[in-house]
Amino acid sequence: QTGHIDKIDGPYYAFKFIQKLRGALPQWMPTIGVEGGYLNIVPVDFVANAICQIARQKNLDGQCFHIVDPAPQRVGDVLNIFARAAHAPQLSMRIDLKMLDMIPKPVRTIVGGLPQVKRLRQTVLEGFDLPSESLGYIRVPTKFACDNTTKALAGSGIACPPLKSYAAPVWDYWERHLDPDLFRAQTLSEVVDGKVVIITGASSGIGEAMALKLAHTKANIILVARTEEKLQETKQKIAALGGTAYSYAADVSDLAACDRLIAEVIRDHGRIDILINNAGRSIRRAIANSLDRFHDYERTMQLNYFGALRLIMNSLPAMLAQKRGHIINISSIGVLTNAPRFSAYIASKAALDAFSRSAATEFSDKGIRFTTINMPLVRTPMIAPTDIYKNFPALSPEEAADLIEEAIVKRPKRIATRLGIAVQLMHYVTPKLTEVIMNMGFNMFPDSKKAAGDGASQANISSEQLAFSYFMRGIHW
Repeated sequence: QTGHIDKIDGPYYAFKFIQKLRGALPQWMPTIGVEGGYLNIVPVDFVANAICQIARQKNLDGQCFHIVDPAPQRVGDVLNIFARAAHAPQLSMRIDLKMLDMIPKPVRTIVGGLPQVKRLRQTVLEGFDLPSESLGYIRVPTKFACDNTTKALAGSGIACPPLKSYAAPVWDYWERHLDPDLFRAQTLSEVVDGKVVIITGASSGIGEAMALKLAHTKANIILVARTEEKLQETKQKIAALGGTAYSYAADVSDLAACDRLIAEVIRDHGRIDILINNAGRSIRRAIANSLDRFHDYERTMQLNYFGALRLIMNSLPAMLAQKRGHIINISSIGVLTNAPRFSAYIASKAALDAFSRSAATEFSDKGIRFTTINMPLVRTPMIAPTDIYKNFPALSPEEAADLIEEAIVKRPKRIATRLGIAVQLMHYVTPKLTEVIMNMGFNMFPDSKKAAGDGASQANISSEQLAFSYFMRGIHW
């Protein structure tokens, strides 16, 4: 009735997995799960009432009574019941683990004992906050007969209620009182206290907004941008808020400058805890209008990929020495949606995303985490030259900084909007249909006259363009 529980075991092991599934995918999205064996789940008040009812009856001495659910449910059904209570996606496609029985047991034992397999299994479990004990509940071989119990309780009104009738209060109590995240560092101040945090592109836009957010903490904020005067302005704002900041003028597209920057930060502060690769360059121009502008691709790649990569590789030795570090790369929703007209920008961000995924696998056991933020359209100076964006729905720099704060506190692999993830899935499931939809947007939002070489930029936006931009919110066209 209340959902009150005092320990985590059995089906509760899967709650964190369900919660993460809810955060990553919309409720209507079908997912893949396991069928598993049968689980015996009963509420404690039913057990207590049954014990009292059976114990006070005469002529039952010497008998055995299993107080269990007479109609147990399989693991997949149990997970779906709690998924519905949590408003999470359902495990629509379930794999029956009995298929593993086709593999000889000696082979399963040998393969399961390999160090690589153990490491993979442990990584997967840690990713979903599942203890190794949870694996034992997937294929419980024991079945209990409760004929004696059912007979003894007949006519008493005491019966095991169906799990779906009380799953909601159980889930609610767990999420409010027992979710492990409730007992971890939950605020930005707690996570960055005394840490050295580097922010590139910190003199305006997202970088400045994040720096001002950190000003309310005890972090040592390292401001990086090309112009010292603008850095000083940001530094003064931080000081006015009570924060501690240090400015380092550097052009991230200059690899030698990247080398000097990291060397100076380590010399001055002795460590690097968090590196936020925010500095970037975006070019909005169709490929057909870029055929004679190969330099656009070179300079975009130089800053967005090679510059960020140089900072990462120079920071890694210090992070390895301190056995901890966090690298946050500001990427784009365009990498997920394959948005047209930004081929140079998206290619450079996709390269950094791919590197980060590869690097994360190598440094997973070294305490170093990589987070990619596939940022939607943000109203910053970088998009100001495109006049029609003034009418597009876009995040403010402060809202974008909230996503970076989430990355710092929770250290996920990726942060992205649900639209971005949905379009990425559409590309895999229905590539041609998705291509047609994106082509509609490409034709609906032509290059600006300036990008096409025809003079001033387009300033007005039609009602059709406005409606489409809100429907595909956050995607830059």
